[in-house]
Amino acid sequence: MAAFEYLALDPKGRQQKGVLEADSPRQVRQLLRERQLAPLEVKTTRTRDQAASGGGFHFARGLSARDLALLTRQLATLVQAALPIEEALGAAAAQASAPRIQAMLLAVRARVLEGNSLAASLKEFPTAFPELYRATVAAGEHAGHLGPVLEQLADYTEQRQQSRQKIQLALLYPLILMVTSLIIVGFLLGYVVPDVVRVFVDSGQTLPLLTRGLIAVSDLVKSWGWLLVLALIGGVLGLRQALREEHLRQRWHAFLLRVPLLGRLMRATDCARFASTLAILTQSGVPLVDALGIAAEVIGNRVIRAEVVEVAQKVREGGSLTRALEASGQFPPMMLHMIASGERSGELDQMLARTARNQENDLGAQVALLVGLFEPFMLVFMGAVVLVIVLAILLPILSLNQLVG
Repeated sequence: MAAFEYLALDPKGRQQKGVLEADSPRQVRQLLRERQLAPLEVKTTRTRDQAASGGGFHFARGLSARDLALLTRQLATLVQAALPIEEALGAAAAQASAPRIQAMLLAVRARVLEGNSLAASLKEFPTAFPELYRATVAAGEHAGHLGPVLEQLADYTEQRQQSRQKIQLALLYPLILMVTSLIIVGFLLGYVVPDVVRVFVDSGQTLPLLTRGLIAVSDLVKSWGWLLVLALIGGVLGLRQALREEHLRQRWHAFLLRVPLLGRLMRATDCARFASTLAILTQSGVPLVDALGIAAEVIGNRVIRAEVVEVAQKVREGGSLTRALEASGQFPPMMLHMIASGERSGELDQMLARTARNQENDLGAQVALLVGLFEPFMLVFMGAVVLVIVLAILLPILSLNQLVG
C-alpha cells in the first residue's frame, strides 16, 4: 500500500484535504465516494521534500522540535510494547494532528512495507528527520534495541528544545529593554529636545558646546532618522548576503569568537551542543568516527566545526579523542578531563552524557551572567543619556540667570 494525498468536496461543497492509504489512486477515489466525498485530485505523497516545489504538504519546512519529540515518544512507546514498526507508524499517523505529518508518516510506513528499514525510509524526508536522527535509528535497528534508542532520542530532542527556550526567554527581557531604550532616546531627540531648545536658539545667545551638540544630534535624528534606519536594515541584509560566501562566514565566525562575553557564550553553546549530540550517538551504538562527523554538522560556528572535522580525521587515523580535542583549543578543560576519564575506563558513552549535562549547566550559568551584566548596562546607558539631555537644557538656563544677575 502507498499513501495518497487527496482534495475532495463534501456534500456542502467545501473542500477537504487529507491522506489515505490504498493500493492505487482508483481505490482512493472509491474510498472517497463511499465517504460521500467528490474527489477532485488524488496524487502519491511526495518524498525528499519535493512538496517544496509547490502545492500539497510542504515537508521542506521539516518538523518542529516539539512535534519531533512527541512523534518519537509515541513510536518509542509503541515499539517497546512489541508492536511491529509498520503498525507503530500507522498508529502514530492516526494520532497526528497536522495532515502533513500524517501524510509523511504514512509515506514512511509505505516504504517500510516495501521492505526498507526505518532509517532508510526516514531518509526520504531529510529536513524532518536530520542525519543525527537517522543515524541513531539505524544504530538502534542494527543492534536490535530500537525502542530504547527512540526513547533516548525523544529525551534528547525535548532537552534541546527546553534549552533553546530557556536561552530565548533569558534573552527576551534584555532585548525588549534595549529596543525600548532606543525608541525612547529617538523620540526624545526627534520631538522633545527640538521644542525645548528652540527658546534658547531664538534668544540669540552663545549656547554651550554640549547644547549645540545635542541640537546637532537632534536635527540629524529628525531629518535623517528614517535614512539611518533604512541604512541599518540594508547593512543587516547585506551582511546576511555576504555571509553566504563560505570564506567570509569563516572570518565572521572567527571574529565573533574573539568578542568579549559573546564569543565565550557562542563557544559554550556549541560545546554543549557537540557534547549532547556525541553522547546520544555513542550511547546508541554509532561508531565514534561517524558520530564525530555527524556531531560536527550540528555546530553553528564554522571555526569550531572545522576543528571538529579535523578531530574526526585524527581519530580515524588512530589518535586519541581527548588529545585531538585538546589540540583544537576550542573545548574547556573540564570537558577534556571527563572525556579522558571515559576513554581510560572504557565508559566513554556514559562520561559523554555527564559531560553534556555539565556543559548545559555551564551554558545556563553563562547566559545568566550575560543577562545579569546587560540589564545594569542598559540602565546606566539610559541614565547617561537622560543626564546629557538634562545638562544640555540646564546649561543655557544657568547662563541666562548669570546674564540677568
